[in-house]
Amino acid sequence: MKRITAYISGVVQGVGFRYFTRKVAKEMGVKGYVMNLSDGRVYIVAEGSEEQLEKFISTVRQGPLHAIVKGIEISEGEATGEFEDFKIRY
Repeated sequence: MKRITAYISGVVQGVGFRYFTRKVAKEMGVKGYVMNLSDGRVYIVAEGSEEQLEKFISTVRQGPLHAIVKGIEISEGEATGEFEDFKIRY
């Protein structure tokens, strides 16, 4: 199992990006959370297999209809297993 942290920049707040990300994560069996940051980016912590996370990031990169993803900064590490599901944090 792997863990990724990702900072998503662009038009990603106020367009349903967190809800989209949670839906995709739940469909793919990815665990973790997503939250808005005060600087306009979205922050994601996700855990799953390498294959799950590759598919997850590929789909998240597209975003929901009105989102415009301009950049993604990703860091990888070992999963901690601390998450039971995927949530939106506020």
